Amino acid sequence: MRSVIRILVVMSIILIAGIYFNQAKEEQEVLHNSAALNPAKSDMNVEQELAETNKSLPVVEQLTSGAGMYIGKEAPLLRKAKGEPARKDPSAYGYEWWIYKDVDQYVQFGVENNKVVTAYAAGEADVSPFKIGQPVKDIFQTYDLRMDVVITNEEGTYRLELSEEDFNIRPIVRLGDIYAQLYIDKFTGTLSSVRYLTKDYLIKQRPYEMVYRGELPVDPELTDPAWRAIEEGSEKQILDLTNIIREKHHLKQVTWEEKTAEVAKNHSKEMYEKQYFAHESPSAGDLGNRLKAANIAYQLAGENIAANYTDGPAAIEGWLNSKNHREALLEKDFTFLGVGVYRKYYTQNFIAK
Repeated sequence: MRSVIRILVVMSIILIAGIYFNQAKEEQEVLHNSAALNPAKSDMNVEQELAETNKSLPVVEQLTSGAGMYIGKEAPLLRKAKGEPARKDPSAYGYEWWIYKDVDQYVQFGVENNKVVTAYAAGEADVSPFKIGQPVKDIFQTYDLRMDVVITNEEGTYRLELSEEDFNIRPIVRLGDIYAQLYIDKFTGTLSSVRYLTKDYLIKQRPYEMVYRGELPVDPELTDPAWRAIEEGSEKQILDLTNIIREKHHLKQVTWEEKTAEVAKNHSKEMYEKQYFAHESPSAGDLGNRLKAANIAYQLAGENIAANYTDGPAAIEGWLNSKNHREALLEKDFTFLGVGVYRKYYTQNFIAK
């Protein structure tokens, strides 16, 4: 028992050391995932800026392979090419995620009104014209990446402003009529995953600060049952992607553990309801206290938390680019995982028995 306690204390120190470093990042993510609505700046000559910003960007006119080629295509074409998805998860943005996965390839296609409007691909999936594991220096040499991207549609003109951090770990590339958001693993300097979006969904999700002229898309009103279904889908996606990442790093996969997931869910829900962001709950204590209260036996435990990311895949990429959270994702001794999502608060609880 004494050795178990010693292991837990050491792990807790590691995670707590990551709280303060990473809390600043997570809070910044809150800002990046909200539109910075600045009407005073919207009187700029946006049309002129659009032309200036985009005129020299190299553009791939049409994707002929990879997950991105299905954007804008009818859902029956996707089904004909890929077969039936492993499952379908609702999203908070109106589309339904169709999940295709195996041991080392993973793709989510967002389908709305019988049409593919977005996709997210990881593992060894085809992400043409890019390649998972591609050195970031090759991408920056090939594409004229910018720290702001101007988009127009029938509702207005929108300028997405990337921070220096955004530019280095999740830049945007225009590919004809769609956009690719590249998730960079800063620890290896390689491409980790890719999200493809139409311009309308890039505006709708607002993953960067934004200045606009015109109208913003109205977020859908979601009922509690609708949120529960979205949360359950996000939890499954985070489990899937955790194992994709572990497989990539030659680690054993973790198995879903329901009681641990309940502990994680309660923590996410409390953070949302009481509007705090911390590993220590004011009512239930730290992870060790919460696992003990749930009668969960373990030898080693760790926790990752995140808030206000676009969705589960975005949260995973955020954890992967944070030293202490990455260590939890890649801890070789962890065998079980419980994930709890409530609205846009995310908690991963890892344990080893």
